[in-house]
Order: sequence, then C-alpha cells, then structure tokens
Amino acid sequence: MDSIKDKVAVVGMGCVKFGENWGKSLEDMIVEAAYEAFEDAGVEPKDIEAAWWGSVFAGESSSIMTAPLKLGYIPATRVENQCATGSEAIRGAAYAVAAGIYDVVLAVGGEKLKDTGFTGLPQTRPVATWSYRITTQTPAAGFAMMATGYFAKYGLTFEEGKKLLGQIAVKNHHNGSLNPKAHFQREITIEQAINAPMIAYPLGLFDCCGVSDGAAAAIICRADLAKKFRPDPIYIKAATICQGAREGWLSQKYDLAHVEETYRGGLAAYKEAGIKDPRKEIDIAEVHDCFSITELTIMEDLQFSPRGRVKDDIEAGSFALEGDLPVNTDGGLKCFGHPIGATGLRMLYEVYKQLQGKADKRQIKNPRLGLTHNQGGEPGSATVSVLIAGNELG
Repeated sequence: MDSIKDKVAVVGMGCVKFGENWGKSLEDMIVEAAYEAFEDAGVEPKDIEAAWWGSVFAGESSSIMTAPLKLGYIPATRVENQCATGSEAIRGAAYAVAAGIYDVVLAVGGEKLKDTGFTGLPQTRPVATWSYRITTQTPAAGFAMMATGYFAKYGLTFEEGKKLLGQIAVKNHHNGSLNPKAHFQREITIEQAINAPMIAYPLGLFDCCGVSDGAAAAIICRADLAKKFRPDPIYIKAATICQGAREGWLSQKYDLAHVEETYRGGLAAYKEAGIKDPRKEIDIAEVHDCFSITELTIMEDLQFSPRGRVKDDIEAGSFALEGDLPVNTDGGLKCFGHPIGATGLRMLYEVYKQLQGKADKRQIKNPRLGLTHNQGGEPGSATVSVLIAGNELG
C-alpha cells in the first residue's frame, strides 16, 4: 500500500473567531476563512483547481461554499463524516493532490449552529440512521457513561475522577484565554470545574464543549511546489480515517474506557508517518475534547500515556503548554468551540501556526511534528481521523 507521506503540503490557512457569531452569516464566515487562507498562500480564487466543503448541517451541496467564493466552474465536493467532517475535507483534498490529479486545491469547513437552535442537551433530533438502534440519548449522557466506565475500570473514586477532568478543563480554558479566536476567553479554577452544575453525572458544565459558529480553510498543494508559495509550508505525513463496526454497542465486553477507532487510527497514522514512539516524537497534539473524559481517554488510546496511567501525566502537567507534550494549545473544542464541520480544519490551523512558530502567546518550543485527532460519533461507535504533519520533508 502506498503512502501520502510528504506528497502534499499546506501552504495557506484561515480561521474565523469561533463563537456566537450572530452578526455573520455562514457565507460571511466562509469568505473570511478562505480569504485569510488565500492571502496566507499568496493565491487567488482563480488559482484553485478543485475544492472540498465539509459541513454536517449547512446545505445539500458544495455550492454553499463555491457561490460566496465565486470559484466558478471547478470540481467541488461536499463531505460529511460526523464530527470528523473537517478532517474528511482535508483528507479528500490531500489525496486528490497526492494522486496527481490537481496541483492546488482548497478545503473549507463551516457551521452556523447558533441560528439553528442546535444544542446537545436535550437531544435535538433522533439518531434514526441506525436500523437497529433509535435513541434520544444526549451526547453528554453517552460520554458520561465513558467517564463512569473509566473510573470503574481503573479504580478511581468520584472525587479523584472529577479532579482529573477538572484539570483538563482548567488547562484548556487557560490555553483558550491566550487565543483571540477562541469562543471562550476566560480562565477557570479547579474549584469551579469540580463544583459546576451537573450536566450528565459525572460530567459538569465545564466538562462539556459549547455550541459555536465558525469556519476554517486550507490551501493544499503538491509538496514539490510548496516553497514557491511560502518559505515555511507544512507537510502532511499521514491522514487516516478509521471507521469501526459499532462493536462497542454490540458487545457486553466493551469497557467504555477507550475508543477502539482512536487506538487503531493512531496505529495506522503512526505507521504511515514512520513514528515509532508517539510520546517522544509528537511535539504537539490537537485532540477531540468534546467532553473532558474524551481527552483523558485519547491520551491513552494514542499511546501518549500507558493504559490506566494518564492520571500521572495530567497531575504532572505533561500536557500543559510548558509540558513535554502540549495538548490542545488553542483551547480545544472545550474552549475554542465546536462548529462541527470546521473543527478538523481548526485543529490543523493550530498545528500549522505552531509548526511555523506563529502561535504568539501560546507558542511552544521548537515543534517539528504535530498531530490532530478528530472524532465523530460516540464511545463504542466512532469515526476517527488522525492526521500528522511536520515542518520538514523526510
């Protein structure tokens, strides 16, 4: 099997401020994100040979993107893969370039959730696409089951578990407070996180990401052309999608303490990128902290921490900005926000800036390899993207 490693580069990116963007339409945000990317890459709409649009709720075709950008009569594709939709847009664009079909392409993801009244609690629509399971279970309830499952498997008391989750929330709020494009701009204390109103036991208010509007965009080109656009492109080393068979919901043996698709998606990405020791070789990670328990289990599923021992790394500050593996340096879903179709691209935007040394107050020291983890679905039935990028070829 061939690999995408070092065949494509990202030469321009854009991202709007996420939040309750009542004063902007979806089209406004698409234009703002795409034109930041165009300017960043030094290209114009006429230079784009094909485009990919990622959105869960916005529109039935890619014309939602091509019309406001006036891209004209080029191939354009709309993709949707649950919360991993933004990463799916990147993957589609990157693989088309790697296949030798196009030289310069565009990937955009966006969502205008606030205007729809979308909320994760209560559930706003039944999940009726699974013939054997129709449920009104909220996302918070599903991930709360993971929290109690993890606590039970590894012998954590409620108080110990809540403190760990609270430390994740505090870290991500701190990082987001340093990011002018993040939805939430306020730090919180561990006491606030632990004592916040309960949403779905044991997850409290600060364990759950908010509902946001936003858009992000990337210009992707052939790796051998990248330096013609900018002196500091980043190169994609792996771009995997792992879709499971919903076995977590079919087997009583599922422990609700891990996500198999994240583990296997990580294995595939590491193999493609040539990574032998993820904890030592990855310098920065943007992961899908839709709930604080998700970030906790991702650390083990991606082999950043040993099984059952992430507690030690959290308490040691290993994943903080000053730690040996900074995680969610831009605030993550928890603080930056989660407009579903934009999130995967927003993750890459942060890795892109960090690898270029352009992340301002949250810049980490000399990163070489970055990872994004973007997850759709729920524990036991997930769609997971793992993307690895670096600022050097080879």
